[in-house]
Amino acid sequence: MPIVASDVRLKLSTTAGSAGNTLAGAVGASLGKYVATTEVTAGANTLFPDVTGAQNAASQVDYACVFLHNTHATLTLQGARVYLSGEVAGGTSIAVGVDGTAASAVGASSVQAVTVASATTAPAGVTFTSPTTAGAGISLGDIGAGQVRAFWVRRTAAASSPLASDGVTLAWSGDTL
Repeated sequence: MPIVASDVRLKLSTTAGSAGNTLAGAVGASLGKYVATTEVTAGANTLFPDVTGAQNAASQVDYACVFLHNTHATLTLQGARVYLSGEVAGGTSIAVGVDGTAASAVGASSVQAVTVASATTAPAGVTFTSPTTAGAGISLGDIGAGQVRAFWVRRTAAASSPLASDGVTLAWSGDTL
């Protein structure tokens, strides 16, 4: 049976602990290092907290490390890509970029992603784009069964009028044998 949507999870990161998938992550503190047990779900404030008026006026840029987790027991997610399938107009702008750390076992003790000092610190070596289709999505390569691969999300405030329900839908694609 091929990999299906329920076999792939998007998860926050954590800088605590000594291995991946052992501790929870927190919105606004997904700063890299290890995959957290916390999933990024649909709904408000599951990746970033609300933008304050002062942050919006300053056009603040925030970053969050997210992991794509292949939970399938045996199959590799081939040619994995991440893209933005929907973004609310008139609010913040979103871009994604691949972390340079290779895919690893979900519970690995070696560092699974670049670490940043704060949510406003850009991750080293990551280039951001805003792809809106699977074909243009950022390539995460092949992610083996039980493995994770990190990517970063950049949110840029637009110094615009207040906007309720601002947001984006992160999507992934890939293939199996």
